[in-house]
Amino acid sequence: MNTIIEEIRQELVRHSEEAHRLSARGFFREEVRLYGVKSAEVTGIAKRIFKNLTNKSKDNIFSHCEELWKSGMLEESFIACNWSYNVSTEFEPSDIEIFGYWVDRYISNWASCDTFCNHTVGALVEMFPQSIRILKKWTGSANRWMRRASAVSLIIPARKGLYLEEIFEIADILLLDKDDMVQKGYGWMLKSASHLHKMEVFDYVYRNKGIMPRTSLRYAIEKMPRELRIKAME
Repeated sequence: MNTIIEEIRQELVRHSEEAHRLSARGFFREEVRLYGVKSAEVTGIAKRIFKNLTNKSKDNIFSHCEELWKSGMLEESFIACNWSYNVSTEFEPSDIEIFGYWVDRYISNWASCDTFCNHTVGALVEMFPQSIRILKKWTGSANRWMRRASAVSLIIPARKGLYLEEIFEIADILLLDKDDMVQKGYGWMLKSASHLHKMEVFDYVYRNKGIMPRTSLRYAIEKMPRELRIKAME
């Protein structure tokens, strides 16, 4: 057994609470495996153990992350997200392939998907915008989490006003997706883009409102002025 992984698991067991485990399961429709450790404590464990690592190279961290992802435990996935983001300064364009493999192979719930994609994948995309062409490929996956990931990986770049054209291209591909988790994902992406591109996003939503799923539409316009929300919902 990898001693670092064993240390993480011992800490998670030590801080687990049955009441929290049971209550946290209520946030998911899928079967989710949990220790029952509060998010702040998971973050604390991740930071403490990472700080004490002697080898913080990207390859070593990715190796640990792979083991954490394999477990299928929610809290371990959060630590994998934290650690992979911690080495973002070492990212290379080819890492998008590793990240896609992790999403496709290991992610099975919205919390792991969004935590990983918002931060780790989003950071890589900002460093290497050519990675967006890979995100576009994810839109064609049979895996709902890959399709959601193609959108939610652009949440933070979208808030910064980046990649608006590509955001609309991904929204176009996902526009009629039947899966509500994908609908919420690309609606959230559009909402994030509306922070700095309000009218462009409104025009996109208004143009497509006759066919856009209501779930996506509501997410996309959530932060818009009331008069625009009313017009979009007509």
